[in-house]
Order: sequence, then C-alpha cells, then structure tokens
Amino acid sequence: MIITKLSGGLGNQMFQYAVGQAIAKKNKAILKMDLSGYDNQTGVTQRKYELYLFNIPENFTTADDNKKIKGREPNNLFKKILNKLHVKYNSPNYIKEKHFNFDPKILKLKDNIYLDGYWQTEKYFKDIEDIIRSEFTLKTEYSGLNPELIAKINNYNSVSMHIRRGDYVSSQSTNKFHGICSLDYYKKAVDLIAKKFPNPTIFIFSDDLKWCEENIKIKFPIIFVQGNKNYEDLIMMSKCNHNIIANSSFSWWGAWLNNNPNKMVIAPQKWFNNPNINYSDIIPSTWIKI
Repeated sequence: MIITKLSGGLGNQMFQYAVGQAIAKKNKAILKMDLSGYDNQTGVTQRKYELYLFNIPENFTTADDNKKIKGREPNNLFKKILNKLHVKYNSPNYIKEKHFNFDPKILKLKDNIYLDGYWQTEKYFKDIEDIIRSEFTLKTEYSGLNPELIAKINNYNSVSMHIRRGDYVSSQSTNKFHGICSLDYYKKAVDLIAKKFPNPTIFIFSDDLKWCEENIKIKFPIIFVQGNKNYEDLIMMSKCNHNIIANSSFSWWGAWLNNNPNKMVIAPQKWFNNPNINYSDIIPSTWIKI
C-alpha cells in the first residue's frame, strides 16, 4: 500500500496524487489517499478534496491504514521528551519531503510507505506521463464548460494567462512566501509568444478579474474568462495553444496538461520569494522562464 497525504488546493493535490501513483505503479501496489489533513484547517486557506472530478481510481485510507504505515503518534509525555531533545519521531515508512527540488531516492521507495509533501516536479511521474494525463481528464469532459468559449479557444491563436492573486495578496504570510508575478512579467511573456506566434488572443484566468480588467493593458485582444469553477478554468487553460503561468501549481497543471506539441509555455523565473529554496526542478526544461 502506498499512501499519499493530500493537502492544499487542486494543483497541490494533483502533484501529491501523481507521485503516489508513480511509486504505486513501480511496486504494483495500491495507492490510497489520506484526506485527514482537511479535517481541521486552521491558520491556512480553507481547501477541500477535489480530485473526484477526474478519472482516477479513488481509494482512501482509514485511521488504521495511517497508523499501520505512518506509525502511531507518541503519547504527549513522550512528545515532550522528544521535543526537549530536539528529536523528531517518525516511522521509517513515513517519508517527509525534505526540499522542493527532485529527490531521485523517492522513486526507489518500496511498498508500504506514507508520503507527506508537495512533490512539485514532473520528474517524479515522467515515466507514467501518459497514465497521469489520461487520469487527469474530467469524468464528464465538457460538463459545465462553456461551449462558446471552447470554440473561441479552438479557433483563435489562444494564449492562457493565469493571474493568481487571492491569498497571495490577502494573506501576509502567503504573500511573503510566494509573492506575485509583476505586470512587467506578463507583458514580456505576451511579447515573447507574439514574436513566434503572431496575433495571439489572450484568455485571462484569475481569481481577481476586476483587478485584471483595471490593470492588464496589452495590444492584443483579451478575453476575460469568468463564471467558471476552478477546475473548469484549469481544463480551459489546457485547451489553449500556449500558456503564460503564474507561480502557482494550479496554472502549472493547466500548462502541463496542454497536449499541443508546439506549445510555448512561459513561467516566472522566481517561484518563491525565499532565495534559499531550491525550486530548480519545478519548471520543465522545455518551458521558458523569464
């Protein structure tokens, strides 16, 4: 049994599922998802499980599964002793992500492990790329999607532009960690794509369209995509010819699921504000960082 702990929003969940599935396939084991992290969400942006939208095999852990693989939590007295000694208690089967860059040892793990992390690089699941792409399709492909907008995406030289604001702006701690992409970044990204693919139509996806309408000024046609649920935005981004992403796992997946063999994907050079974090493996080598 491979257990992957789910946390965060849809994009994070997709990474956490993908790494678990990759290890499960290598070991011919069953993958189970631990949703207990959504039980008590304090001090973080409220999220919920969303992978049910996709064509994935859904298997969930029980409390007994978690204890069996992850190990039992020490009692309070033992915890106090360990804390004083600055010692962390973990079962050898409990695998905590140590850093954001790729760790090849993860793919050598055997059965009966519990994965806890974000795992934000395709290098963990590149070997089963076709499986992940097929599983991350909607159970009902165009259910709820705007057919007129899909037609425009298909008929125009479409470029998705994802502008992430929300808690990246409203939460001081989140803003300090992530930061936001500048207007200059988006302008340079559009100009770069337009040099190779003339006359693009920019489809803007954002959790703050009002701000986008007031601040995004470019010389090409713009369509502000509104009224969608977040997974609909993700799928529509993947239908565009090219993608300009934010420093967000959500738009990362919108670009990664884009099957256009000639796509150009522009990503921000700076993924996190903290210069001490190694995030060099997050952006695929074929994407352009500016």
